[in-house]
Amino acid sequence: MSNNKTVFDLIKSVENVNGVALSAPDRPDLTYKGLLDLIERSVASINDMGIGRNDRVAIVLANGPEMATAFLAFGAGATTAPLNPNYRADEYRFYLEDLNAKALVVEEDSTSPSIEVAVDLGIPVIRLHVSADMAAGEFDAVAGEGASSGAKPALAGFAQVDDVGLVLHTSGTTSRPKLVPLSQRNLVASALSIGATLKLTPADRSLNIMPLFHIHGLIAVVLSSLTSGASVYCTPGFNALKVFKWMADCKPTWYSAVPTMHQAILSRASKNLDIVKNAGLRFVRSSSSSLPPQVMSELEETFACPVIEAYGMTEATHQMASNPLPPAARKPGTVGIAAGPEVGIMDEQGNLLGRGETGEIVIKGDNVTAGYENNPQANIDNFTNGWFRTGDQGIMDAEGYLAITGRLKEIINRGGEKISPREVDEVLMDHPAVQQVVTFAIPHDKLGEEVAAVIVLREGAKAEENEIRDFAKEHLADFKVPRKIIFMDEIPKGATGKLQRIGLAEKLGLV
Repeated sequence: MSNNKTVFDLIKSVENVNGVALSAPDRPDLTYKGLLDLIERSVASINDMGIGRNDRVAIVLANGPEMATAFLAFGAGATTAPLNPNYRADEYRFYLEDLNAKALVVEEDSTSPSIEVAVDLGIPVIRLHVSADMAAGEFDAVAGEGASSGAKPALAGFAQVDDVGLVLHTSGTTSRPKLVPLSQRNLVASALSIGATLKLTPADRSLNIMPLFHIHGLIAVVLSSLTSGASVYCTPGFNALKVFKWMADCKPTWYSAVPTMHQAILSRASKNLDIVKNAGLRFVRSSSSSLPPQVMSELEETFACPVIEAYGMTEATHQMASNPLPPAARKPGTVGIAAGPEVGIMDEQGNLLGRGETGEIVIKGDNVTAGYENNPQANIDNFTNGWFRTGDQGIMDAEGYLAITGRLKEIINRGGEKISPREVDEVLMDHPAVQQVVTFAIPHDKLGEEVAAVIVLREGAKAEENEIRDFAKEHLADFKVPRKIIFMDEIPKGATGKLQRIGLAEKLGLV
């Protein structure tokens, strides 16, 4: 795999320029030629506004084709910084200041609070004009509030391989969010790794339901597809009631999602049997949090195709490991083999451990960030001998398959006994009445922490707290059995659909 190319170089190398790059509901298709024209036009537009290579362009757009193309187009001549369109003004102020943003991109008619904040901070606004006849993702970049033409950027033209193409903040559940710069080299390495893992070809079409301000959707779906000559159908965001209609409309060969989305799709499958039967998916991909083996099995049975569980994080430009496609072995409960960077297991002293030993998962390679920005202490804490420490605890088997045993910060310490929440999740998921579960720590005055779980029951099913606890006692040591069980209609999730164990006790008023 060549690693001296930029994302734009890879898209330019796609052979069939008349092939479909992007689609969206009720929109004409955008070809690769149309995408290349859009990228060149957009780089010229921002250069004319004085914005160039390595300047930070914050993007606040709704999920959809323009979000995908804005990332590609502005990222070809500057550094993109996608932000959650649901943030409040104070959040935008923090992120825009932390980014040192040189521009803010919004829809033409946007009333986002980010605009007022940008104006107050003296950050020029770029509005995207989309006319009715434009193809999916096509736009004209128009100077908005505070923007002017005729300025000269410090570095004009197209990005180079070591320029920063994308900056994202870590989720910051336990501390101030850290800024992760990802170079063009990082982006290309990750896109090519994912394309190779999934054996993507121009015949593939992905249904994107992931938010595009998040690394999973941007890299695993959009970038891996468009650097493989394949196409992406961009939805307005995840909606369990519309997924099957979109599936029938675009006839995808695959989709990628987080486990909570897969579970919501499965809950609607029985109402859409004709579409399910004719889905024709080559595979389904799952990433960003642990996929319960029970859900994997139900997905494979429902869609009659393999389910590929992968392991990703922002600092690795998403993918680190993945279960391979058949005929290679898929191992439920693991995140597969190294698929991009080198993967190792390290002890607290920085020594690499052997197969079968439990420790912290570490990575290094072309898709791993060179380091956090303006945060020397975080770099000291998170990098050891050239390896990046993921913060995840895991074990690698004799064949190189990686099992994550828990997030180090999420491991429950009950009076000195260490409990992996994922182990408890998987046991409770075997109860016939249980649809979803998330196990987490609650404070305890004597033990330090105690085990708790939030459970969503299957439609029409009933279960009492004692019944669930008795079931857990049959399969778990007594100290691992949840002392508190809360039944809810829906598990509280983060902005990207991931379950968040850290802070859940506080969120539920249990602290």
